Amino acid sequence: MATSPCSSSGVSSSSSSGLGADAGLEIRTRSVEQTLVPLVSQITTLINHKDKPKRSDKTLQAIQRVGQAVNLAVGRFVTVGEAIANENRELKEEMSIACIEAKRAGETIAQLTDVANLDHPESDGRITIFTDKTGVVKAARLLLSSVTKVLVLADRIVIKQIIGSRNKVLATMEQLEKVNSFQEFVQIFSQFGNEMVEFAHLTGDRQNDLKDEKKKARMAAARAVLEKCTMMLLTASKTCLRHPDCESARLNKEGVFHRMRLALEQVIEIVTDSRPRGENEMAPISIYSSITEFKNKVEGLRENLYFLSKENLSAMLELILEHTEDFTDSAYTSHEHRERILELSKQAKMELEQLVSVWMQAQSQKTKDIIEDLEVAILKTCQCMNELKRELHHAATSLTADLLRYHADHMVLKALKITGAEGNLEAVAEYTCKLSEQKEQLVETCRLLRHVSGTEPLEITCVHAEDTFQVTGPQIISAAETLTLHPSSKIAKENLDVFCEAWESQLSDMSMLLREINDVFEGRRGEKRAYLSLPRPGKHNANLKSLKPVKLDTEEQAKLGKLGLELHLLTSDVDSETEKWEDQENKIVRHGQSISSMAHSIYLFTRGEGLLKTTQDLFHQAEVFSTEGIKLASVLTAFSNQLEVDDKPLLLLEIDKLIPVCQQLQITAKTTVQGKNATFTKVDTCIRKTKDVMTILSQVLPLSYKLLRKCRTGNGCFRSPHPWRENRLQTNTNEDSKEGKTNAFGIKSLDHHVANLTFLESK
Repeated sequence: MATSPCSSSGVSSSSSSGLGADAGLEIRTRSVEQTLVPLVSQITTLINHKDKPKRSDKTLQAIQRVGQAVNLAVGRFVTVGEAIANENRELKEEMSIACIEAKRAGETIAQLTDVANLDHPESDGRITIFTDKTGVVKAARLLLSSVTKVLVLADRIVIKQIIGSRNKVLATMEQLEKVNSFQEFVQIFSQFGNEMVEFAHLTGDRQNDLKDEKKKARMAAARAVLEKCTMMLLTASKTCLRHPDCESARLNKEGVFHRMRLALEQVIEIVTDSRPRGENEMAPISIYSSITEFKNKVEGLRENLYFLSKENLSAMLELILEHTEDFTDSAYTSHEHRERILELSKQAKMELEQLVSVWMQAQSQKTKDIIEDLEVAILKTCQCMNELKRELHHAATSLTADLLRYHADHMVLKALKITGAEGNLEAVAEYTCKLSEQKEQLVETCRLLRHVSGTEPLEITCVHAEDTFQVTGPQIISAAETLTLHPSSKIAKENLDVFCEAWESQLSDMSMLLREINDVFEGRRGEKRAYLSLPRPGKHNANLKSLKPVKLDTEEQAKLGKLGLELHLLTSDVDSETEKWEDQENKIVRHGQSISSMAHSIYLFTRGEGLLKTTQDLFHQAEVFSTEGIKLASVLTAFSNQLEVDDKPLLLLEIDKLIPVCQQLQITAKTTVQGKNATFTKVDTCIRKTKDVMTILSQVLPLSYKLLRKCRTGNGCFRSPHPWRENRLQTNTNEDSKEGKTNAFGIKSLDHHVANLTFLESK
């Protein structure tokens, strides 16, 4: 593929004052856009000044100040540009020309706005902003164009850095792939880890800087692959070195290297805005987008009866109904959903036939009755499509939720580990078949979710999830086969553990994806929960001000990795339980959702992601978390008072567990500590106590749900259950939990594993 840096940023739009830069340039990054905004603002101020017959000295001085400010800013900007040009020979000529143009345009604007000392700016013979408005506009356009070119060229250097970093990673990967000596592998892998950290930082910054949300999503997907595959590469390579004649170990290793190369290529495609061998990017096909387009066309008939043909409209509906076959043909769609989708598809055809009939009549005779009939037909067609959309969404999301719940115990993975360690070939073969079936279910579910994802970035995330399950399944099988052939091999066991963890992690990611898709469907996308607040001056404990915020180092983050993953899995379990409740406004549910979202933010902290950046952020969040837990205990106690004596003990037992754990967490979070080791111990304790609370919550929610259902049937309450539900909490909005991954995707934690490489067992 082409890897030469192409123009990645620029200006393609014009302002209201007629300003515009080179039409061939396009702004693709936020940093370029934000750099240009103040310059455009100042120039626009000059161009749009009011032409009054008389101008005060104050006005003339203001105009001159703006012109001088523009010129000075351009001068500083050009100095930086020239320094960049001197450091990058291949861009020096282009950069120098753009800098000269920018400097010349800045000086022209300064001359034209040098009017403060003129008594009659229009008539003293000098060319000024008042006598040559066209000259100012021309200079402004040249300035914007040349400044943008400088920014684009500077941006090419960033792209060049990413390509260079990728090339270093690829070169080291080639060495790792061919190495036969374990000692040499340790040395090269240490270098590889450092190179991956550098690449992660560069691509993380680029991901945040991209304006295009689809490209952001693709970049996030590629970086997620690199994050997970780096650890797989380590253990798969170690296994190959320990068992060089094992075919399954070789296949396992080759699969990891191949996937990492594809992910690296995808990153370069995104940053250079190119495709291999001139291929066009195929956009994922979504029923949602097709339905939206169809409805827009139908509703457009109100304004114009002739802007499209009935054949076009019929073809659009046929395409939508063709895609619904992905649902109706799926073996995993329930009978009820399948029947309802077929029924709505048939109804949609009938509604369109009626619409076309009235539409044709309206083209020939526009009577009041026919126009009213057309409006009714439009409404009925759109309503039918909305119902179809809702049914498809429910079919996909309910299937996903059921599947995630069913596989939450990871029984197949556990069985593979046990039978593999026993060397039981027959049992491993049985469980690999079951894992293959599970993989097919998950892949099919991802395809259905893609149809109802609601946004293009989420469609891309669904495709990424599908690819991950498709690839990781066979890799787990080959790792299990290796362990079965070498059941006493610790490294083969570690390798299987890493691949299983990647599978479990993708299931957790899928749970978050499901939540986001539901948020989009219900119109909650992008909203934040009010309780997820970070420390603010004057708002929290006084001792926070005297403590320096600390970030976890690489080793500490590695130690917390397993604990964080366990917390993440508990969060998914709790979310699954809250989704079962019909009354989502129930106080128990609201507190449960609140606690779960805070636990998720603490999990992100263990990965170096999310809103909690420092240990002090974590400690404050732990305080808020514990307070919310105590509030939940209070609500549960009130609920228990509505129950029969026989039903109380189990619930009261869980409440008695919850309160002391929350109190212990609160005390720990508030306790002041000094020193690195003491701070890490406090962090570790806070996360463990958070995990304990989530464990209790995962028990409390299903128990409360069961008791409430019994209460509602009249078999478990001795008085009305309504009082404990009064004064409901305000509806908290949903946290956008899919944070952008700007950290070094956990690769620094490899230092811990590199240190352990020398302990390759000799068995």
